[in-house]
Amino acid sequence: MNRENFRNHGTEIIFPKDFLFGVAASAEQIEGGMLDDGRGLSIWDVFSRIPGTIADNSRPDVGCNLYHRWRDDIQLMESLNVESYRFSISWPRVMPEGKGRINQKGLDFYKRLIEGLHNAGIVPNATLYHWDLPYELEREGGWLNRDIVKWYGEYASLIFRELGDSVPIWTTINEPIAVYVGYGLGGFAPGRKSEAFGRQANHHVLLAHGEGVERFRQANLKDSKIGIVVDIWNHHPLRPDNAGDIAAAELENEKSYRSYLNPVFKGAYTDALLDYMKRENCMPVMMDDDMKKISAPIDFFGLNCYNRVVDCADETLLKKEKKKHTGGNYMDNGTEYYPKAVYDAVHILKNDYNVNIPIYITENGTYNCGEELTEDGRVHDLERIKYVEGFLYWISKAMEEGADIRGYYLWSLMDNWEWCIGFTQRYGIVHTDFKTQERICKDSALWYRDFIAEQHKK
Repeated sequence: MNRENFRNHGTEIIFPKDFLFGVAASAEQIEGGMLDDGRGLSIWDVFSRIPGTIADNSRPDVGCNLYHRWRDDIQLMESLNVESYRFSISWPRVMPEGKGRINQKGLDFYKRLIEGLHNAGIVPNATLYHWDLPYELEREGGWLNRDIVKWYGEYASLIFRELGDSVPIWTTINEPIAVYVGYGLGGFAPGRKSEAFGRQANHHVLLAHGEGVERFRQANLKDSKIGIVVDIWNHHPLRPDNAGDIAAAELENEKSYRSYLNPVFKGAYTDALLDYMKRENCMPVMMDDDMKKISAPIDFFGLNCYNRVVDCADETLLKKEKKKHTGGNYMDNGTEYYPKAVYDAVHILKNDYNVNIPIYITENGTYNCGEELTEDGRVHDLERIKYVEGFLYWISKAMEEGADIRGYYLWSLMDNWEWCIGFTQRYGIVHTDFKTQERICKDSALWYRDFIAEQHKK
């Protein structure tokens, strides 16, 4: 892989003093304690028990055991100069059936976690929904049941009432496309596979976002802000002059990030997506005021960006010629090294959607970068360092050109349970021994610690 970093771009990167450098995680992947203190089951708890759904047949029952180790993990973050921690609230931990009954022990856990973050000088950044729908709601139709908007609203109001201004940054939904994947493609929980189901669930999760914004405004949390997190994996044609490749890439962009950004920022689905849904007979049931709710103004936008995607009308050619057509700049884990993806995504937000609210880079990271413990007890994940360097360069370039980016969250603090991939992919800057729960800082963690410290010297 070519070493594209700060130095060979001929510039020194200086971020503003109030720029937040953080790490990110989610409840289902990291907390463990699945049945402790009254927590209910999530759809992922159930899905992971179906043979063949998870790459290594693992389950999230223990994860990184944050539920019991949170004090130590806050100290770990503090030692790494982490300034903000992005985490999610487990809906089934605080409302085991998804509605009605409240689990006070679950709420108390998050109160302790947030207080601990504040005491360490770490800014809490909380997400209401990061894919772990209470299983009891799935039994009532889950995201296919329009009543879920009301159920989500009840849950959101509870969280805002109980935690409120103790969290300055709130996210309604993390990557709503995961709901589509779970209902349309079957690859995520709950494992349904119908394009019509996927598009209907997609619409309802957008409505839930709008409901969350409404409940937030009703709570009058003047010291906090509310937003949504959407991932942009911009699809590029393998051959920029080939009409088939261009059409393939454009359709995928319509079905992915545009299906969220357009409703949120423009109050409508694109004509191209509407045409697709009519053609494929997967038009969701919508009501007249739905788009008004979905497009309610938000305070910030969270951008998850890991890479770009290259599409080709000829699948055989794609597999055979992809590396040659993209410059062959590939990491050892098989993924293309394309840090300019984040710069391109920021420009999509500006040029296509006129986004003029603050942006946070809420997730960015890579996996399996030489994760073996060496004889000296270290993990020399040099490619992860190169990857992060490249993305930070392009973030800073976008900021130099006027983009209002307020923070960067590296995914993830530690290796965790990566959904249908299980424990086979390690994204952390801290190595996790899942048997002993020992944490070992990788070279990338020490680099990130020092990078943050250097920024505060400038």
